[in-house]
Amino acid sequence: MNVKAIALIMMALLLVAGQLHAQGFGGLGTQAEGFAVPKRGVPLEFPGDHGAHDQYRIEWWYLTANLQGADGREYGVQWTLFRSALKPGNGEGWSTPQLWMGHAALTTPDRHFVAETRARGGIGQAGVTTSPFKAWIDDWSLVGRPGGGDQLDALSVKAGNAEFSYDLALNAEGPLVAQGERGYSVKSQSGSASFYYSQPFYRVAGTVNLPEGPVQVTGQAWLDREWSSQPLDSDQQGWDWISLHLDNGAKVMGFQLRSTDGEPYTSATWINPDGRPEPLANGAISMIPLNTTEVSNRTVPVEWAVKLPARKLDIRIRALNPKAWMATSFPYWEGPVSISGSHGGRGYLEMTGY
Repeated sequence: MNVKAIALIMMALLLVAGQLHAQGFGGLGTQAEGFAVPKRGVPLEFPGDHGAHDQYRIEWWYLTANLQGADGREYGVQWTLFRSALKPGNGEGWSTPQLWMGHAALTTPDRHFVAETRARGGIGQAGVTTSPFKAWIDDWSLVGRPGGGDQLDALSVKAGNAEFSYDLALNAEGPLVAQGERGYSVKSQSGSASFYYSQPFYRVAGTVNLPEGPVQVTGQAWLDREWSSQPLDSDQQGWDWISLHLDNGAKVMGFQLRSTDGEPYTSATWINPDGRPEPLANGAISMIPLNTTEVSNRTVPVEWAVKLPARKLDIRIRALNPKAWMATSFPYWEGPVSISGSHGGRGYLEMTGY
């Protein structure tokens, strides 16, 4: 790749990042003229929906894992591939409007390692295929392995940089879960929405590599798939999102979207141990910050009271590492949490817009 090509990619990505910062996280509250918009009642289809949806403006493949070493020490891993389009339509090679970005992180109780990489679509540097499944950017990859019924049932994930890396095998022990109304996830009172499904039942084994050497780990992982063109309203400036693995085998996905004008909009899904989802409407879950930390000149909540009365859930979640700040093109907080109260377990917390 020549220097001019690199400069053009960087300029385009910086332009997009500037729009993201000015118009709300991810530009998700901006107009989506010319792009497809999610519609209620459109069924999810597999394996096709595991791949890219170029007709929509934004999309991500997002994996988090709560891990432990043999000595009981806890770790968290994140792997995310983002796709965004500069404009509607497509093209070949350098003419494609598709941009790609990857985030990888490894969290310990006292350290948080972060890496970011960017790519232009159409030249083989990044992309997603469905048969077999492979999502990649440069040498980071999320790849299907033989033996799974669904393309996402058995995966290998790799990422890292000179400071850290990880190489993990994931095996699903439950079904894919549609979020919201059979995959149609409403994000606001006005009806802004995305298509959204998860695989929250992975068992994980592999290696995380720290500056002091490799560590064998096991644990649980959660994969989210989401795409849209304008999932937020213009007054929604950030969100607080959780994915929880409860000790009784159930899972919980919940989020609140903070508004500059009124109460946050919430959504949640209670996922039974057999994979049956129970979607819960706006107001069913409450997320109240209890303690904060100062990180990167921001005040960020790192302990929360979470209540889901319909399922008798009344818990506190606490960050494994309060300083798990993602100092990336669009900065946010992302890290593993512990669960105590009416239920125990582990999970992940993501917070944007602080």
